[in-house]
Amino acid sequence: MKVRGVRGAITAHDRSRAAVLDATTELLKRVIEANGIDPDDIAATMFTTSPDLTAEFPAVAARENLRWEHVPLMCGHEMAVPHGQERCIRILLFWNTDRPQSEIKHIYLREAANLRQRSTSPPA
Repeated sequence: MKVRGVRGAITAHDRSRAAVLDATTELLKRVIEANGIDPDDIAATMFTTSPDLTAEFPAVAARENLRWEHVPLMCGHEMAVPHGQERCIRILLFWNTDRPQSEIKHIYLREAANLRQRSTSPPA
């Protein structure tokens, strides 16, 4: 079995604790659903937020709302680049699966959908 990375991002409606937890929960649920992931197969999850989100750790949503008590979780901040997406929560979920990388569905929601477009655009 291999470990595959599943990426995703979402923007919070505002900078509040509730908005961070709600957005993170929505993103994780959509990633799980889109890929048919069993939480027992998650090796670890890394969360990052844009520098403006400081009201709560996104990992709290996984622990409290999804009951991921045994999944290793870590949080950090994205680089503070001038053109960075505000109110953004990103995940990198490490998944133990035999699926090929080409079958992994990465999920980008709300204003974070533009991140996927930027990352797949050809260089200028």
